[in-house]
Amino acid sequence: MISSAAGARTSARAVVFATLGLAAASWVLAIRQMNEMGSMAGLGSLGFFAGLWVSMMAAMMLPGAVPAVSGHARATGRIQAAPVFIGSYLAVWVLVGMAIYALYRPPSSLDVGVVALAAGVYELTPVKQHFRRRCLERDRSGLQFGLCCVGSSIGLMATLVVLGLMSVGWMAVITAVVLAQKLVPPKAAIDVPVALAMVGLGILIILAPSSVPGLMTPM
Repeated sequence: MISSAAGARTSARAVVFATLGLAAASWVLAIRQMNEMGSMAGLGSLGFFAGLWVSMMAAMMLPGAVPAVSGHARATGRIQAAPVFIGSYLAVWVLVGMAIYALYRPPSSLDVGVVALAAGVYELTPVKQHFRRRCLERDRSGLQFGLCCVGSSIGLMATLVVLGLMSVGWMAVITAVVLAQKLVPPKAAIDVPVALAMVGLGILIILAPSSVPGLMTPM
């Protein structure tokens, strides 16, 4: 029994380190891809965008998914369940990325401001809060967790897309918010300031776009 428990703990640690290692490697890859393309307008070719999007989603989303991945591996009793969970989780975000690519049009600063403002309002809606709570439930498949994650983070990701996918700074900011919301239960002390900050950012972009650092859109 003791050796079995010790083995389970070792397996859980291995899943955690492997997931975080994959996220770290994805950060390096995503930054390298961004540097290679510089300040490219638009999303580039489908192949380039798909590669960048997958590396970005792995970099941004996997740190917050660590408890869910390790919990799923522990619940199934199989460390091999972790890659399947991660793969199906990222597959959901790949589908979101393909939809973004199909619908994307270069935004004006007004468009960016409106999206950021709307995303801030979305942060306080019952729909957002529902999915935010569901993301904290660990015992589920990667597909289910991915759908809840999309429902929770879609406003933040839409804001990142219109702000500029080539901005490492904005990517880091959005990652920090997503990570906090994956690990901390819904609290007004956290969620309200985030929502107000996004609404304020949207208003600032509409009124004075040149004052916003890293804004990669036509003014």
